[in-house]
Amino acid sequence: MRKGRLLVVGASGHGRVAADCASILNRWTAITFFDDRYPALDRNFKWPVRGKIASIPEAVEADDEIFVAIGNCATRAAMLTRFQSIGLKLATLIHPHASVSTDTIIEHGSIVAAGAVINIGTTIGFGGIINTGSSVDHDCVLGNSVHVCPGARLAGDVQVGNQSWIGIGAAVRQGVRIGSDVVVGAGAAVVANVSNGLTVAGVPARPLLTSPSS
Repeated sequence: MRKGRLLVVGASGHGRVAADCASILNRWTAITFFDDRYPALDRNFKWPVRGKIASIPEAVEADDEIFVAIGNCATRAAMLTRFQSIGLKLATLIHPHASVSTDTIIEHGSIVAAGAVINIGTTIGFGGIINTGSSVDHDCVLGNSVHVCPGARLAGDVQVGNQSWIGIGAAVRQGVRIGSDVVVGAGAAVVANVSNGLTVAGVPARPLLTSPSS
C-alpha cells in the first residue's frame, strides 16, 4: 500500500535516477523535487520541482519521505544529518534489478542503483550511493555518505571511510583500507591502503601531487 510522497532533494541527473528507481518501486503516491534553482527550474524530466530546499520542512506532510540526491558526499551528509535531526523520514532506494544479499546492512538515505551487486556481510553506511553496475563484494564496510560510482569494483573485505568517492570504473583490491574524504580517480586500481583526505589516481593508484602555494 502506497503512503505519502517522496520528496527528492536536488533536481539533477542523479535525482532523475533516484526518481526513476522510486517510480519502479511504486511505494509513494507522488514524487516531487526541491531544488534551489526553483522557480526558474520547475521540472526535472517528468517530475515537478515544488520549491527551494529550505522550504522542505514546511512542505512535508504525514507519511512523506525525503531522499537527498546530491552527489557531493559532504553536502549530502550534512543535509541528511539536518533532516534526520528535525525528525524527517529518510527513504532508502534499492532498485529491483540490483542484486543485494539478504545478509547485508544498508543504512537510511542510501540508494543501490540498477545492476549493482552487494554481497554477503557488507555494511553500507548512512546516505551511501552504490551506483549503476558497480559491485561491493563480501564483508566490505563502507562509512557514511560514500559514493561508489558506476562500474566501480570493490573486492572482499574492503573498508572505505566516511564521505569518500570511488570513481567510475575504479577497482579496489581485497583487504584494502581507504580513509575518509578520499577521492579515487576514474579507472584507478587501488592496491594499497589510502590515508584520509588523499586524492589517488592511476594504475596502480598513487596520490596526486599538489602544486606549492605561490
